[in-house]
Amino acid sequence: MTSLLPQGFRDRLPPVADATARLEQAVLGAAFQHGYERADPALAEFEQGLAGRLKSATAQDAVRFVDPVSQRTLAIRPDITAQIGRIAATRMGHHPRPVRLSYAGPVLRLRASQLSPERELLQMGCELIGLDTVAAAAEIVGVAVEALEAAGVRDISIDFTLPDLVGILANGPLPIDPAQIAALSERLDAKDAGGVAEIARAYLPLVEAAGPFEAAHHRLCAFDAGGALTSRLDGLWAIAEGLKGRVGLTLDPTERHGFEYQSWLGFSIFASGVRGEIGRGGTYTIVHEDGAEEAAVGFSLYADAIVAAGLGEIDRRRLFVPLGTDPAVAAAMREAGWVTVAALEAGDTPEAQLCTHLLAEGDARAL
Repeated sequence: MTSLLPQGFRDRLPPVADATARLEQAVLGAAFQHGYERADPALAEFEQGLAGRLKSATAQDAVRFVDPVSQRTLAIRPDITAQIGRIAATRMGHHPRPVRLSYAGPVLRLRASQLSPERELLQMGCELIGLDTVAAAAEIVGVAVEALEAAGVRDISIDFTLPDLVGILANGPLPIDPAQIAALSERLDAKDAGGVAEIARAYLPLVEAAGPFEAAHHRLCAFDAGGALTSRLDGLWAIAEGLKGRVGLTLDPTERHGFEYQSWLGFSIFASGVRGEIGRGGTYTIVHEDGAEEAAVGFSLYADAIVAAGLGEIDRRRLFVPLGTDPAVAAAMREAGWVTVAALEAGDTPEAQLCTHLLAEGDARAL
């Protein structure tokens, strides 16, 4: 017997677990006020269904095992977005569009990186099924920002990207060999100017296009002489207009890491004091049972990164209730918003119970 956990797993203890629960409540509460009702998908499902629900997505990060009952391969979800897509396409397929759903729950990844060694994460977010218009994307980005603000997260910034940019250009005004598109995308993502030049020099301006939103947007507009990107650039500008002055905005049009199944829009969410991104979102396509495709847009947040940075936490005010106190008095303090911790024996103390205040003569006195 050992008390050690497998690599990439951890226990969440108080006050971290409490802070995580409060963060979830604040985020989903803000989403609910915008019409996003909660769905709670199963932790595992058949691998085939999980892998094929989102167009261009795979289940390569999923932990698989054989179900002893069905003798079929199951996968523990590495991401909840595909499951929400399945629910919207099947059990809620009759529901008028768009469908607005929120969720929160653990996900498990087969492998992790050195920078992010966690394999078990708490994911929460919202999905709008049935539309990927500018209006739908603007709502999703706005809800993400409002939900984080409701949770106490400040100094938020958003980095936009255009996941299908290279494909649009390669099949239009700047044609290249289809077999080279993946390699070109990787080199643009890595800002490898030499590598890009080896494949297609016409794409070199994209290496320098990233940066503060307005300047990067103007550079892209100048690059898009043929107008192939006009609708996307106009959409990006409209979305950013609703966020200016509220959050920091940047644009990296060729960023591809983590946006493998997104279509015309992708975005990463950052907050001051947090290493790496705290969320990600964008537009994507759901594949129905009959092969029909449906547009969608959504975002996912990762609670552990937010809580680990001390963001989204609420002051831990605990009121020590001495032994023999009238229960009605303690109940009244709870109704007033206090967390009460009752002494259960004569030797109990506020310090032992990690209390910040003491109930004395009906009042809360700071310690």
